[in-house]
Amino acid sequence: MTTKVFIQPEEIIHLSGISWQTYESLLNELSKNRRLRLTYNRGNLEIMAPSPEHERYKTLMGRFVETIAEELEIRIEPFGSTTYKYPQLSGAEPDESFYLKNIDIIRGKKRIDLQQDPPPDLVVEIDITSSSENRLQIYSDIGIAEVWCYNGEDFSIYILQNREYVKTERSLAFPNLAILEIARFLDKVGEKDYLELVKEFRQWLRNHK
Repeated sequence: MTTKVFIQPEEIIHLSGISWQTYESLLNELSKNRRLRLTYNRGNLEIMAPSPEHERYKTLMGRFVETIAEELEIRIEPFGSTTYKYPQLSGAEPDESFYLKNIDIIRGKKRIDLQQDPPPDLVVEIDITSSSENRLQIYSDIGIAEVWCYNGEDFSIYILQNREYVKTERSLAFPNLAILEIARFLDKVGEKDYLELVKEFRQWLRNHK
């Protein structure tokens, strides 16, 4: 099958009545164009081309997570926008994903099979061009314990409890830090250089860990 999908920056396509087989075929056909992000949930498919603004926040948030782990000397394994699937039901590609508890189990793996591998412990979602509400249901299916969301104005932490996400002020991954303070640094995006923000964030960490 030959499939061509042309999407302008920040454009989102929503399709319904899509079979799991079609979703799997699209993942395969579009595998060389990883700018396109596919989210599948119970027959509904979203195809999105992330904007430069989206990618800027995604990269910075990923760097913040890694900086926290580095400063606190916590083992962490970044898996980026790996596709995580709950077979026949849902699948998503988070903006950033991280393993903390099961690093030894997934180390060196080229593919993650959630039927035998554990899900990531933490994922990051940037909601500049779309809402993560649909993906929260997918992450609940998968069993991801913690989701960080940022929509350009508000930064939120969600913890999975009884298969539903509850908004909280404390992180499971980093319980001793006031993680919501990250919002102060995200507000400075566009005003300060990337590495300057990372440096400020690292200094804040050293003063509060």
